[in-house]
Amino acid sequence: MRIIGGKWRGRTLTPPDGRDIRPTGDRVREAIFNIVEHGRHTKGGGSPIPSAVVLDGFAGTGAMGIEALSRGAAKAYFLEKDRLSIDVLEENLADCGTAATIRKADCLAPPPAPETCDLVFLDPPYGQGMAVPALIALTDAGWISDNALCMVEIGKGDGFETPDGFEMLDERRYGAARVILLTRRAQTASAE
Repeated sequence: MRIIGGKWRGRTLTPPDGRDIRPTGDRVREAIFNIVEHGRHTKGGGSPIPSAVVLDGFAGTGAMGIEALSRGAAKAYFLEKDRLSIDVLEENLADCGTAATIRKADCLAPPPAPETCDLVFLDPPYGQGMAVPALIALTDAGWISDNALCMVEIGKGDGFETPDGFEMLDERRYGAARVILLTRRAQTASAE
């Protein structure tokens, strides 16, 4: 497992130690970042990564958030509830010589966000139906900004119904993975 692009390109990340973590593979991560960087799904085109505030939910090793930081994201937040995964994530960040905010938290019951994020990566365990509830919970807790670009990785056979307030932009399959690209529609204040 390595960083695919940016200033830390080629740097090896510490993998999980034979446990039930399933990091996003290099090939899938490269495909996701190619989609994001080409800006086809962003206002005005262009990559949304430079200066983005990133959320890596169900962070595991932190590969997605670290990849975004390597490519110029301004800041990254990592949400992970497993202590051993957090240890691996901290090691990977230290190896890259960068700091980020890691919260020991469940994406299904997240703490209030310190700020909203414009680029969101969610990689919940396959087959457990966590993606949609996590999107809703993170939105309710203030983590996902209006017009945020959200990449959700689920198992190829997992069900997914776009939650209210989101619009599906694209869907791709890579082996056992299904990657869904969504945006959170801008919320308008209702006139009374």
